[in-house]
Amino acid sequence: MRLGLALGYWGRGPDPHHLRLALYAEELGYHSVWTAESWGSDAFTPLTWIAARTSRIRLGTAVAQMAARTPTATAMHALTLDHLSGGRLLLGLGLSGPQVVEGWYGRPFPASPLTATREYVDVVRQVLRRQGPVRLDGRFHAHPYAGEDGTGLGRPLKPITHPLRSDLPVLLGAEGPKNIAQTARIADGWLPLYWSPHRAELYEAALAAAPEGFLVAPLAQARLCADVAEGLRPVKAMLGFYIGGMGHTARNFHADLMARMGFEDEARHIQRLFREGRRAEAVDAVPDAFADEISLVGPRERIAERLALWRAGPVTDLLVTAPDPDTLRVLAELNG
Repeated sequence: MRLGLALGYWGRGPDPHHLRLALYAEELGYHSVWTAESWGSDAFTPLTWIAARTSRIRLGTAVAQMAARTPTATAMHALTLDHLSGGRLLLGLGLSGPQVVEGWYGRPFPASPLTATREYVDVVRQVLRRQGPVRLDGRFHAHPYAGEDGTGLGRPLKPITHPLRSDLPVLLGAEGPKNIAQTARIADGWLPLYWSPHRAELYEAALAAAPEGFLVAPLAQARLCADVAEGLRPVKAMLGFYIGGMGHTARNFHADLMARMGFEDEARHIQRLFREGRRAEAVDAVPDAFADEISLVGPRERIAERLALWRAGPVTDLLVTAPDPDTLRVLAELNG
């Protein structure tokens, strides 16, 4: 199991520690570093900044939101950064949810998310393979555009720039069983949001068709600390926000995932508290047991025991959000 550093997206402004952590992760032998986006900082620009200051560590987006760019624009970002970094890019994509897609990007959330995702990946692959002009008679992504409000003058094109790698890895953030199963068929890897080494059987059927070399790269918060309860506070804060507020009450993929993992009553309770404006209570309502399952928190010995569970399953790459160099170092030492 390889280690990656997940930096996420910015809060109010750039995090001055991110570059330092990325440089230290490369020094420790981490395989990859990942950036993200929500409705603030984008995923590609900070990754380019890191690419210019590193030489070996792989560079991943976890995730670049599909609604933010057309698939050809995303492919342009990918092939450009892959060239500039010497072939180090890992392209992680995610659909996001209705509130972000419609509220932030001002686009309709696709009526068939699986179809929209499949078409998006198809177009990205066509650009990267550069075997001919991009053509797709798609429901959501038609190339050339053929809508009645168009001119009808669209010309099929292939990229001017020759991609460095036609097989640049594409990973998908997927949460529902059907979405995960499709990811195993059309992508090179999967980016689980919440992964519990105690519940790997939940994904066995969905991953049954995954080819050899398929990447399973979950994100997990990690913190070296003496007090486990205190170390779980940031995990619970993240969960309270995502489960309570990152999605509508009637359609929140994060809450639905928590429910499928055996915490349905707790997930709905967190949503109610968050909806009522009781955010601190929503965070407190996140079960310690759930937060603990999906993270690596505590003294070195405890992290070592739990890391062994992650290594025993199908995880190929563990992408950790760690707040300090000591945590990164201990994980590298324990992972061998």
